[in-house]
Amino acid sequence: MKRIYTEEIRKEIIAMANTAGGAIYVGIADNGEVVGVEEPDGVIQRISNSVRDAIKPDVTMFVSYETMDVADKQIVCVTVQCGAARPYYLAAKGLRPEGVYVRQGTSSVPASDAAIRRMIVNTDGDNYEDMRSLRQDLTFKHAEAVFAERKLELGIPQMKTLGLIGVDGIYTNLGLLLSDQCPHIIKAATFDGTDQQNFHDRREFSGSLLKQLRDAYAYLDLRNQTRATFEGLYRTDHRDYPETALREALLNAIVHRDYAFSASTLISIYSDRIEFVSIGGLVQGITLEDVLMGLSVCRNQKLANVFYRLELIEAYGTGMRKIQTAYQNENRKPEINASSNAFKIVLPKLGEKAVPQNAIRPQRMNQADVVLNSIRENGDISRREIEELLGIKTVTAIRLLRKMQDQDSIVAVGQGRNTRYVLK
Repeated sequence: MKRIYTEEIRKEIIAMANTAGGAIYVGIADNGEVVGVEEPDGVIQRISNSVRDAIKPDVTMFVSYETMDVADKQIVCVTVQCGAARPYYLAAKGLRPEGVYVRQGTSSVPASDAAIRRMIVNTDGDNYEDMRSLRQDLTFKHAEAVFAERKLELGIPQMKTLGLIGVDGIYTNLGLLLSDQCPHIIKAATFDGTDQQNFHDRREFSGSLLKQLRDAYAYLDLRNQTRATFEGLYRTDHRDYPETALREALLNAIVHRDYAFSASTLISIYSDRIEFVSIGGLVQGITLEDVLMGLSVCRNQKLANVFYRLELIEAYGTGMRKIQTAYQNENRKPEINASSNAFKIVLPKLGEKAVPQNAIRPQRMNQADVVLNSIRENGDISRREIEELLGIKTVTAIRLLRKMQDQDSIVAVGQGRNTRYVLK
């Protein structure tokens, strides 16, 4: 009951539409006294306009108005039915507790985050892409730039067609993933050896999934070194990892992961391999053997369609075959593993010898031993030669040289660019 019309009525309407419906009487005080309204048609118009402009999604079809005579006075009865597109919320507040209300007894109270998610699942289903995003203040600067590069439009009509915006005009979770505000990230780390004992570098890639794809691939490409071999007089350059395999493994980790979970996608770069771990196991009903044979049941169908439109992927189910083809002449093959909650692809460095099952992997020499062996063979070595020999950056090489000098293993001869290092 409301004595007069106030904007608080909008919260009552939202709460009733989000629960089991109800009625609001304007012109009756809290104590039950009938005070009436002077212009019922004007009050109905004000409430109707407020409902249409301030509440999202459109709830007008579930709200009706009636003028009633009570105790020789006119009141307005606002009848609210349970809505079909819950949760309803104040447009100015968004899909947050301060914008979503539910009925609790005779009161209208803010809904919890869990309650909001339950309403979204009950209304939109459990397909993450199609569910309404809890965040609606989204921007698409990077996505628009990528689409423009491909001579494609990304306006409101295209967003609706692709599924970034739902039929009710509200951004979906697919829109959230491609927006600049995407909450999911990729974590990448580089290690000096074959395990995680010697940490070298770490990066985090955030923003639109399209930006994360570009940034993560640039990171991988930078560490995919080019090496040369000679056959007679002719030089042949080759990279540590097939570019096709890197690209497909990264795309798989982004397109097929389960974004209903908040954990990060992981990329780990070791001296002999690169590992990609994405959240979410295989889609129900699909086995690892099915995947290796080329069968693809995409968890994020609409996200894959966006990547297809941008020509980032060619066709569904070809990624694994491309990875396998890239290693067809190699001794060591890619490893693909899946659990109920994760999917992992391991790409071995080209030229690495396969390690027999149950065999103990031989221990690799540490960097100092490699440098000492080179000095024994050649008499001396420069900092730049160490960088090329170990594939490390200048700062790492300087740190290694200082450590070896402190340990009295080597001594510097000469100055500046002409500095050479010899055994002490």
